[in-house]
Amino acid sequence: MDITVCTASDVALLDRYMGSPGRTSFHARRFARQRAGQCTYLVAHLDGWPVGHTEMRWIGCSAPEVRAARPGCPEIGGLAVWPDHLRSRGIGSALVGAAEELARRRGLSAVGIGVGRDNPRAAALYERLGYRPLTDYLDRYSYDDQDGALRECVDPCTFLVKEPL
Repeated sequence: MDITVCTASDVALLDRYMGSPGRTSFHARRFARQRAGQCTYLVAHLDGWPVGHTEMRWIGCSAPEVRAARPGCPEIGGLAVWPDHLRSRGIGSALVGAAEELARRRGLSAVGIGVGRDNPRAAALYERLGYRPLTDYLDRYSYDDQDGALRECVDPCTFLVKEPL
């Protein structure tokens, strides 16, 4: 497995193999944030195909609860491994480790990661990797569905922090 920084050609592969809901690609939006210097978008490849991704958001979590509890804390976000049969094989852990290494290279000593309260499997992984709960928050995002309607989503989450890296 290789983990690389996302390129423009990766976006089309990610859309094809690890799609996102709606007409506007999550991958394209993350790549645009990377080009703007707000994040580094990492892609895990296995035999040349994308099997996972995560975003090291240098601008941190947008939730006001998190910003108040830990100002300036960068966030690992959008972690996914696909297809499902590849989960629990170290891909997610490797992506988190690669994001943490990027933070260490920038001289940072802490990073955070959000986890849905309905996702105990991911929460257990992050705990094993050394992340501890900081605060609960509501993750809010939107997308245009296939019919062009704006869909607003709100997911109850917990923000976890690892310190020191």
